[in-house]
Formats: sequence, structure tokens, C-alpha cells
Amino acid sequence: MSEAPAAPRAVSADPARGHGIDLLLNPPPPRAGWRLLPARVGAMCAVELQKLRHDRTELYTRAIQPALWLLIFGQTFTRIKAIPTGGIPYVDYLAPGIIAQSAMFIAIFYGIQIIWERDAGVLNKLLVTPTPRSALITGKAFAAGVKSLVQAVVVLLIAALLGVALTWNPLKLLAVAAIVVLGSAFFSCLSMTIAGIVLSRDRLMGIGQAITMPLFFGSNALYPVSVMPGWLQSVSKANPLSYEVDALRGLLLGTPHHLASDFAVLFAAAALGVTAASALLGRLAR
Repeated sequence: MSEAPAAPRAVSADPARGHGIDLLLNPPPPRAGWRLLPARVGAMCAVELQKLRHDRTELYTRAIQPALWLLIFGQTFTRIKAIPTGGIPYVDYLAPGIIAQSAMFIAIFYGIQIIWERDAGVLNKLLVTPTPRSALITGKAFAAGVKSLVQAVVVLLIAALLGVALTWNPLKLLAVAAIVVLGSAFFSCLSMTIAGIVLSRDRLMGIGQAITMPLFFGSNALYPVSVMPGWLQSVSKANPLSYEVDALRGLLLGTPHHLASDFAVLFAAAALGVTAASALLGRLAR
């Protein structure tokens, strides 16, 4: 007696469900590290924009200090004419420096967030994923850059309302955005590197407050390098903020600048910052 024919294999009427079962049985190969980088950067930037969307308080309060610098310091020194600016009003000369300063002040305390993530257990969860540590740090660095870029837009609008003669060339504004993001990426990596050394929010706050003003006054944000004493000129040449200000001033005001070298220095500084912060990320998580 012949055997009954085997029942045909059931085929799911839902193609999406069948595709999901195939993914469970044959998972896709993990992404290479370089392919994870854009996704991680995009995710971190999206998180920062969501935070700003839901709570704009920080954005408004951080706009007060740049406005005071431009309104009081800028307007007063424009009348005094004590600082050589190459024939442009001092408030115009000051505006790019204040853009760089406000972006740096946001990024330099970004390490506090990563310490909070460690205390909340988020950092350990991120570290057990297949995402390389360099991708995590790069994502956070560029997220800080996006946050600083929003602040830079606010300062640009304040400067425009004060009558600062800025360029509105779209290509130059894109270059300005790139400069702000690169500069903020370096300073956020510097903050995360310090966080990996001190391991404490209170210590990081103290060190951050101790270095922000020397970085600011030791740059060309307020005055040309040529009027500085010799030792301060050496500090300014080693200060990434000086290169950021030089590029912003050249792009926004058309003053003499060294755009290629400014980009190169900021890119190299950001890369070194990512390397240092990535090396100390494991120590921070322990």
C-alpha cells in the first residue's frame, strides 16, 4: 500500500512575517565599524535635537551671555577704539569670537553628560553593543557640535539685529557650520577625556570652569594676536579656539584668514580628541 503524500509546507500568508522568521534563522552579518559610524553620529545628533525641541530653556538662557558681550563689551569698545581691528567696527570684529566662545562653553561641559550616563547605567549598555568605542565618542562629539551649532545660529541672529555686517553667502555659512561643529567636537572630546581621568562630575565642573576662561582670553576672540605679549602669542598659536575664530572671522567678515590651515588644525585636533576620549572610555565605565 503506497504512503500518503506528504503535506505541503505551510507558507505564511504574511510576507513580512515570513521575512522576519528568515531574519531570525539567518541573521544578517554585523556591520563593519566604519558603517556604524554614520548611523551612530546620526542617532546622537537626533537625540540632542529632540532634547532642544522638548526643552528650550537652556537655549534661551545660554543666549544671554553672548548678547551681553555684544551689547555691552562690543558697543563700548567700538566707541573707545582701543583695539586695532583692521578698519572694521569692534562689535563686528568681536561677533565671530563670541560665536566660537558660546559654542566652546557648551561643548567643554559635555563630559558631564557621559558621567551621568555612567551613573544611570546607560554607558555600560552602550559598551556591550558591537559599536566601536570610537564611533560612540564620535557620535557624542558631533552631537555636541549640533547643539553648539544651534547656539551659534542664535548668536548670529543677535549680531544681525545689532547691525553687524555679516555675510549671508550660503556656501560660506555652510563652511561656518563645519568650523563650529569641528571646534565643538574637539572641546567636547577634551571634556570627555577629562571625565575619563577625574571620573567625577564635581571635579569635571571645577576643571571645566578653570580652563574655559584661559582658553577664551588666550585666543584671538577679543583682540588680534599681534597686540598680545610674546608668551600669550605662543599660547594662542597652540589654542584650537584661535584657529576656529580666525576661520569664522574670515568667512563671516571677509578679513584675511588661513582657511585651509584652520580646517586642517581643527580636523586634526578633533581626531586626536576622539582617539584620547575613546582610549579612556573603558576606564570611565569601570
